Amino acid sequence: MYFYAARQPILDKNKQLFGYELLFRDGLVNAFPNIDGDEATSKMIEGSQFSFGLDDFLGDKPGFINFTLETLVKKYPSMLPREQIVVEVLETIQPGKRLLAECQELKEQGYTLALDDYVHRNVWRHFYPYVDIIKIDVRTTSDETIDEIKQALTDFPHIKLLAEKVETNEAFQHALKQGFDYFQGFFFSKPEILQTRALSPAQLALAELLYETSKAEIDLVKITEVFKRDVTLSYKLLRYSNSAIFRRRAEIETIKHALVVLGQAELKKFLSLLFTAQISTDKPAELLRMAMTRACFAEGLAALSSNVPQDKAYLTGMMSLMDAILDEPIQSVMEKLPLAAEIKVALVERSGVLATYIRLIECYENADWEQATQLINTLKLPANKIPDAYHHAVQWANEQMKALGELA
Repeated sequence: MYFYAARQPILDKNKQLFGYELLFRDGLVNAFPNIDGDEATSKMIEGSQFSFGLDDFLGDKPGFINFTLETLVKKYPSMLPREQIVVEVLETIQPGKRLLAECQELKEQGYTLALDDYVHRNVWRHFYPYVDIIKIDVRTTSDETIDEIKQALTDFPHIKLLAEKVETNEAFQHALKQGFDYFQGFFFSKPEILQTRALSPAQLALAELLYETSKAEIDLVKITEVFKRDVTLSYKLLRYSNSAIFRRRAEIETIKHALVVLGQAELKKFLSLLFTAQISTDKPAELLRMAMTRACFAEGLAALSSNVPQDKAYLTGMMSLMDAILDEPIQSVMEKLPLAAEIKVALVERSGVLATYIRLIECYENADWEQATQLINTLKLPANKIPDAYHHAVQWANEQMKALGELA
């Protein structure tokens, strides 16, 4: 039996990561709505106990987890740390005395409670003293109804509003004006403004290095010279190569030594990571983490097949969110970067094996397991190994974010 999970970021007003909604399923084929909600929650509890640690997925952020009435009555939330989770009451549960008693007990135990896909009814007022967050689908809820909800919450200022299905920056800005506190959706992974942005000298140096390392035979002397022209870049290379990620016995003291010890594959990773980090300084940190997860996941998919070199898959994954990072169309971005034609075709024309990798990664981000199954079959990948590749990518991205923080 294999465990399948995905996560969706939840951001605050400043587009900083607040938490994740954890999306669990019974398998790539047996996905919602074909799986019972009680079974899905049970599998989630089982998976968090035996298949992976919540820390791997959440870091130090809370995880929103769906619970049915039956799983609430069976006290399933108590199997998870109250500091790590938000108990999300599914919209399919009818408000009644039984549910109210469970919510009251959970609140007394110190758990954070959220109402999912909230539909406003006066009966919910009895729950307000125990609820911390109300999630509202902004695509299906009118502005008038949202105003009614806000009016009903006047006496309960502790309750925060979370806007779900925020797919565009316009929707995000509108939700901000409406007074929402948290936001869930994919608005931050799409371009906010169609404009061009000039690359700084440091970014141009990194782009040059990306080009040099993409050659079949790299010129170590030329690459060393590029590093020597940028003191900050050289410092970060030495810090990175000496970081705890590699657990080296001897410290690296020169640029050439660092390049040799890292090797071509690790050097490519470092450069693409640093390039993405440098141009995403005014973007949510979660966007960079998402790019790194994509890169590692794409590399993992390539490792399960002989169709594409792993380093090329890695770079494609890392560059796949560059339109959101630079706030311009991906075609314009690719014209500026000296990348392999195969990568550009995958990202601009969305064709080829690499493009299929990206579509599969997006399915995981959306927990679209049915489409994921079709793509896995198309790619002829071993389905039982894909979840492990995804979990590894999430963990690796967390480690890299920590390493980047140390480089700052």
